[in-house]
Amino acid sequence: MYKITLIPGDGIGPEVVESARKVVEATGLPVEWDVVNAGETVYKETGVLVPDAVFESIERNKIALKGPITTPIGTGFRSINVQLRKKYDLYSNVREVKNIPGIKTPFDNVDMVIFRENTEGLYIGIEEQIDEDTAHSIKRITRKGSVRIAKAAFDYAVKHGKKKVTVAHKANILKLSDGLFLNCVREVAKDYPQVELKEVIIDNMCMQMVINPSQFDVIVTTNLYGDILSDLAAGLVGGLGIVPGSNIGEDIAIFEAVHGSAPDIAGKNLANPTAVILSAVSMLNHLGEKKRAKMIIDSICEVMEEGKNMTKDLGGNATTTQITDAIIEKILNKKG
Repeated sequence: MYKITLIPGDGIGPEVVESARKVVEATGLPVEWDVVNAGETVYKETGVLVPDAVFESIERNKIALKGPITTPIGTGFRSINVQLRKKYDLYSNVREVKNIPGIKTPFDNVDMVIFRENTEGLYIGIEEQIDEDTAHSIKRITRKGSVRIAKAAFDYAVKHGKKKVTVAHKANILKLSDGLFLNCVREVAKDYPQVELKEVIIDNMCMQMVINPSQFDVIVTTNLYGDILSDLAAGLVGGLGIVPGSNIGEDIAIFEAVHGSAPDIAGKNLANPTAVILSAVSMLNHLGEKKRAKMIIDSICEVMEEGKNMTKDLGGNATTTQITDAIIEKILNKKG
């Protein structure tokens, strides 16, 4: 029996997380959900953004599936996502970006995985107001952080038969910080002679991704660049509604959709649950439940190819409930 922390989140979060829960249960996974919540809704009710119960649940279960969370604006709180990543040293942010049959996009050959360093760079949030006209922000890069994300990327490449890892950087200008990151990736690459290392400057990387995305297998980069490239890549395959996310550390992993809480459509049964369902797929693969993960992936692809249950962001008129039920029906048919 798996015990998994389930964080519904804000806005459309409870709807799409409930969809993912139903889909996972349809595979027959023996699971006990430990439901706790954080974010703007909880803050309004309790005055606490992240209750202790959330931390206790994550630390107890070591694995969590999380919906999108809104950080209240103008309250002095930092992003909850960043807070969780730093607290649990979830250094590896992994985003698999692939075409799904049936979803029309400019490209039909996108299959890349982005490894974004998750705990360093500009997102450490160290800023200083020098005077009323000047502000400084610190970009911290360490050898430890750079080496371990590089190893994660190369290990993935070997495990999944990928031939190339591309490092995106700006070491030509940021010679110390990005220079350190690039040199660390180069050193790690020497231990993986079967995998080619390609070095691309970040601005050129953006251009290359929208010209010929099929040239990229595995990408490794720093925090800010990874954040930008992930959203750019999502646009190549149909948007944030179909891109999963994983935050993985040494002993704790949190899986979440990349998109936001979309409060404008919350409670209207209109949200696309695919991204959080695919995040649950990543979670199942992490648990070693590859057969159940494949069952969900195949079911999603079949539903999308049929085109009858597509949500508005994918060009259809289906509700959250309809697309969820359609995926579950495919899963149950596969189970016989």
